[in-house]
Amino acid sequence: MTQQLPAGDAQLPSAEPALAGVRNFRDVGGLPTVDGRRVRYGRLFRSGHLAHATDDDAAFLASLGLHTIFDFRNAADHKLEGPDVALSGVRNVNIPLSDPADGAEFWRMVRDGDLEQLRSILADGKGAARMTASYRMIIKDRTAEHSRVLHALADDSVPALMHCAAGKDRAGLSIAVSLLAVGVERDAIEADYLKSNDPQRRYKVRRSDNAPSGYSPEVMELLSPLFDARAEYLAAAFDTIEQTWGSTERYLSDGLGVAPGTRERLRERLLDGSL
Repeated sequence: MTQQLPAGDAQLPSAEPALAGVRNFRDVGGLPTVDGRRVRYGRLFRSGHLAHATDDDAAFLASLGLHTIFDFRNAADHKLEGPDVALSGVRNVNIPLSDPADGAEFWRMVRDGDLEQLRSILADGKGAARMTASYRMIIKDRTAEHSRVLHALADDSVPALMHCAAGKDRAGLSIAVSLLAVGVERDAIEADYLKSNDPQRRYKVRRSDNAPSGYSPEVMELLSPLFDARAEYLAAAFDTIEQTWGSTERYLSDGLGVAPGTRERLRERLLDGSL
């Protein structure tokens, strides 16, 4: 296992280990801001769920000096995967970013449905449209949750790790909002978001053993919009901010209730010290 550099080091990148039971882990340190600063290494991490972390994975995560783990999964996710591994001295905060009952029948068909059922819910752009609508909804309807996250980061919750199930959508948006709040360039936010497509990071698609058509090429093609990180999904979130609030500044101040002093504390906690 690779070794982690001391948490909070602003100059050197933290090592990125090959975790056995945790997908899509990374430190978002090093991303540039519009005013020439960078996100500090060892302050903000992202990943998929921690329910299947091995003992070695847990030891590595414990070495990060985490204060808080933000889990954006809902009750249905917890039932499917299980709770996160417990890390001594780390606060676990569950902030569901989707209704546990929302789309239950949809996800049943994803797991168990035959080819015709999957075509009916995913073909002809319907899968991608569902994802785009979900990103827009999370930005518009989950302002209280994102406000809670930003205020926690500003107060005392770093180093922090954010995750959902795959570490791609709900965690991806929460990371994006956090990075917007400290002025990270949008192109850099997008580049980090798209890393979730790397083969070693991707969430493992779940299909029931007895599902008709199993993992056939057409089934996998139909499912791909649900498990891809696509630039147009993130763009839809950014567009929703502009359409609803007029600007990122208004989104943060009016939508999320983040005062100038809170944003300054966020920058102090998450960015390096040079301007």
